[in-house]
Amino acid sequence: MPSFLDTNVLVYAFDRSESAKRVAALELLADPDADFVTSAQVLSEFYVTTTRKLDPPLHHAAALEAIEYLRRLPIVAVDDRLVVAAVDTANAEALSLWDAQIVAAAARAGCREVITEDLNNGQVIAGVEIRNPFV
Repeated sequence: MPSFLDTNVLVYAFDRSESAKRVAALELLADPDADFVTSAQVLSEFYVTTTRKLDPPLHHAAALEAIEYLRRLPIVAVDDRLVVAAVDTANAEALSLWDAQIVAAAARAGCREVITEDLNNGQVIAGVEIRNPFV
C-alpha cells in the first residue's frame, strides 16, 4: 500500500534552516522501495511555501523543477467529491479543512498512511494512519 506525502515533508527536503528535518526528509524520499502518492493540493502548497517562506527561498525555476519531478508520482486531484469528503472528515475529526483534504486524498488513493508532522503521530483518521517522520 502506498504512503501519502504531505507538503511539510517535501518542503523540509529543501529547507536549509532545519538540518535534522532536512536529512530525515531526504532519507525518506530516497528509499528505493517506497511507494508514494501526493495530491494537487500538496504541489500547490509546496510551490508557495518553498518560494515564499523558506530562507533562502527557492527560485521559481527550482521549485517548478521539483514539482515536475513530483508529478511522476500518482497525484490525487482535488475535485468536488474530495472537498465534500474533506468537509465531512474535518467535521467528524475536528481538523482544519486543509488537513482533512490531505487525509481524504490519502484515503481515496488507498494509502495506508499520511506522512506528515501536522497531525498526531499514530492517530488513525478515515482508515489512514498518521506517521510523523520527525519524531
